[in-house]
Amino acid sequence: MSIQKKRLIISLIIIFVILFIDQALKIWVKTHMLLGEDSYLHWPGWNISGMRLHFVEHPGMAFGFSFPGMWGKLFLSLFRIILVIILIVILVIYSDKYRLGFTIFLSIIIAGALGNLIDSAFYGLIFSDSPYFQPGAAPAHFVRFGDGYAPFLMGKVVDMLYFPLCNCHLPDWIPIFGGKDFLFFRPIFNIADSAIFIGVLGLFIFKNKLEYDGQVSDNN
Repeated sequence: MSIQKKRLIISLIIIFVILFIDQALKIWVKTHMLLGEDSYLHWPGWNISGMRLHFVEHPGMAFGFSFPGMWGKLFLSLFRIILVIILIVILVIYSDKYRLGFTIFLSIIIAGALGNLIDSAFYGLIFSDSPYFQPGAAPAHFVRFGDGYAPFLMGKVVDMLYFPLCNCHLPDWIPIFGGKDFLFFRPIFNIADSAIFIGVLGLFIFKNKLEYDGQVSDNN
């Protein structure tokens, strides 16, 4: 088997695993939680106070960034499709021209882009709208394909990971921000967002180590 085929198989496995985890968590949150609802994370022996699932939806990009209006949403959805196609073409062409790390990091980015693309493309077609948290409200549910809350490419991205690592009041002696409340880390994100961030960061940090410095072999 050629190096390229081996790399592409590895890429498919990485993409499938990340997509499965991303979509499984999103579907669970979508069908079990209401917008704005919290579910605190508690594991024996872990001190993770404040870290929780907090269900929000947005029409935009990673970590909640978005462009306003229907045309902004459509632009972002089409941008995701074009980006995924470009990344896949790059992966196929260059998978055997760089070290394995290139395939891994690029596959992680592709999986993240696909994860959010699935939300925006199909969630509006297969889910009812999610109501805000209030007594008596019921979470969203699956509907007949096409009877959901939005047309194709106009669905909302599901975010739920909220890790406010520091929620404190800054001392008055700190310039500019003194005497104010400070929250870190504020963004609410999902597994797909994390994958994009990790993949891009990996390519940036290890970019000088991903090129072959000699003969290509199956061991690289």
